[in-house]
Amino acid sequence: MLIVLQCAAHRAAATKTMQDRQPPGDTPPEVFRKQLHQLADWIADFREGLGNLRVAPNDKPGAIRAALPSQPPENAEPFENILADIDRVIVPGMVHWSHPMFLGYFGWPQTGPGILGEIASAPLNVNAMTWRTSPAATELETLVVDWLRQWMGLSEGCGGVVYDTASVGIMHALAVAREEAAPSARKLGLTGRSLPRFRIYTSDQAHSSVEKAAIALGLGEENVQRVPSDTEFRMNVSALRTMIERDVGEKFKPLAAVATVGTTSTASVDPVPEIAKTCREHKMWLHVDGAYGGGFAILPEFKWITKGWSEADSIVINPHKTLFVPLDFSILYVRDLERLRRVFTLVPEYLRGDTIEAEKNYMDYGIQLGRRFRALKAWMIWRSLGRAGMAARLQEQMRLINHLVDWIKADKRFELAAPVVMPVICFRLVGDDEALRVSGAKADVNSEIVERINTSGKAYLTQTKLRGRTVMRIGLGNVLTTEEHLRTAWELIQAVANDVAG
Repeated sequence: MLIVLQCAAHRAAATKTMQDRQPPGDTPPEVFRKQLHQLADWIADFREGLGNLRVAPNDKPGAIRAALPSQPPENAEPFENILADIDRVIVPGMVHWSHPMFLGYFGWPQTGPGILGEIASAPLNVNAMTWRTSPAATELETLVVDWLRQWMGLSEGCGGVVYDTASVGIMHALAVAREEAAPSARKLGLTGRSLPRFRIYTSDQAHSSVEKAAIALGLGEENVQRVPSDTEFRMNVSALRTMIERDVGEKFKPLAAVATVGTTSTASVDPVPEIAKTCREHKMWLHVDGAYGGGFAILPEFKWITKGWSEADSIVINPHKTLFVPLDFSILYVRDLERLRRVFTLVPEYLRGDTIEAEKNYMDYGIQLGRRFRALKAWMIWRSLGRAGMAARLQEQMRLINHLVDWIKADKRFELAAPVVMPVICFRLVGDDEALRVSGAKADVNSEIVERINTSGKAYLTQTKLRGRTVMRIGLGNVLTTEEHLRTAWELIQAVANDVAG
């Protein structure tokens, strides 16, 4: 009896303690408001001083982990300490893609409105999987997708879906192509059905996402056929036709062709109308990869790149590359979007009550169930800049890249390695390889120039190979990059070339 009474007393004491203690809950509003102001000041200071930072670190692998505790925190830490560690460890350990001297890849179009758009979407924290789970997210996505459709001049029959990247977009597009070429593939798969081996054709300059999609869809990496490019690094349509005829004769089934508008290395544009004609002749799916170059269609002087788009079954465009939306934001357009929904719609019982409305349920248009409210940031940015504002910024990029073309042509030690179509330029130091080796430079002198510049932290370039030769590559996209920044980068390239080549 005594033990029972003691247990009852302990329970009563524990209950009283729990009643006296406040539940942990969230950050108190007044503290959260203070932290928001601290963060706003930190963001503004970071942006203001970004140009003074190293573009890229020169640390050894593991340096970031070594600078931080290896054991996870047991108790809460002050926000000020966390912010201080971002300054101490994270910022110095980053490649700053938004730095005005970051000239690699395709640049990165970070803007003030872009940052505000990201901040505004975070507290809403909705799941845009169905209309009912967030009507505003669903309808705003439909709206911004249609805004871009109008800017691109696509037909009203093209519907779109927002994904994270073009790599995910092409996988979905080719899944529809696979379903139409092998009906019931979504239900029965490809094996044991006496189906032919399917072939996909794309340029030797196209992105590796084509192979990755083929791997994911069970089509096989080897069934992606790389078509030789011409002297301007565009798909050679004559070679494409020859390859298709060969494959048909060997009992392969041509499934799709992927034409690129703005290739990764040179930003070249494949001859889409001629490729479209070949696809019609062989009843193949035509996918246009406009991930980088497609955004330039908002400029009147670039409308020529949209020729043949009306014949495409699918088109992907990445506003996070050229239309000033922060990563990640990619739109896949499909002619008759219902073709995409038929492949991916699958409603489990626990969601059936949330899928009865007539509006789109975007979870039906891809493999993702949970979906971020990405449309909000695009809507805010495009309203803040307008088409005219974005066009002006793209035109400035073209003006700057044409200046760099002139500077390169004026220095006889260098040569352009590819035509300049968009704000991407490939060039190389020209010289006698044996003389360069005697001077102590690596055989691949252009690679060494890029490595030395990137290691210096003063600028960041990339390199690629064209026709077996390594070339330096600069891509513009950052609104913070000015003519002065570009001239400084060019003078740095010249100085490093002097040092490397002797």
